[in-house]
Amino acid sequence: MKELKVSSVGMVYNVPKSDDVIALNDVSFELEAGRLLTLLGPSGCGKTTLLNILAGFLAPTSGTVELGGQQITKPGPDRGMVFQQGALFEWLSVEQNIAFGPKMNGASKSETKPMVEELLHTVGLAGFGDKQIYELSGGMQQRVALARCLANDPDVILMDEPLGALDALTREKMQGLILKLWQETGKTVILVTHSVEEALYLGDRLFVMAPRPGRIERDYNLPFAEIGLKVEPRELKASPDFIERREEILSLIWEMEEQIMGHGS
Repeated sequence: MKELKVSSVGMVYNVPKSDDVIALNDVSFELEAGRLLTLLGPSGCGKTTLLNILAGFLAPTSGTVELGGQQITKPGPDRGMVFQQGALFEWLSVEQNIAFGPKMNGASKSETKPMVEELLHTVGLAGFGDKQIYELSGGMQQRVALARCLANDPDVILMDEPLGALDALTREKMQGLILKLWQETGKTVILVTHSVEEALYLGDRLFVMAPRPGRIERDYNLPFAEIGLKVEPRELKASPDFIERREEILSLIWEMEEQIMGHGS
């Protein structure tokens, strides 16, 4: 398993005929393998920019990112991405979508078939392999996206608002699935969300990020993800400890939003 090391990362966007936008400034942290990190904060705080740098989609203007001692300079098979919309291939079946990555890497159908069946079972879609993507609900499509990511066996799974487009009940079920996959696979997961409750429930580590410039404002180590593997989500989210921490973070983000509004007036 590989540790992630982010050292003094900055990202500046040059905007023609305007001031440069400092999306990230001097972001540094180390993340042990097997952690579930959630990124939270108001719009413009650099959450998605940081995720795209970790994925290798963006090169930072300063600083470095290393995974297992190797510098990240481009996308690679050691990192998998799950987007808000599944970004699935509509013209392929569920099974073909999941097998796509291994197939591109030279795996034969006899090799991918049992792996796909196992992943379909893992994400709760056993028997749906021959379905077309348009036949699935939004939640089921995100399950396929998760299975497709796992099929490539990455060390790190990056998620950009993966549950943001789902209804409340489906979202809560999918939160439980993410915790289950995290426990069973032991993989490092980094998830961007706008939901304080979701960030608290899923993250055994949580960064609250602040804008102007984008930076890590608070770094929490939390017990709720481990507890969430043992108790019902509603029970956990109604507990005094969870509510107290939720209100603390909501107040922090509310203060940031107020400052942003003040700067904009």
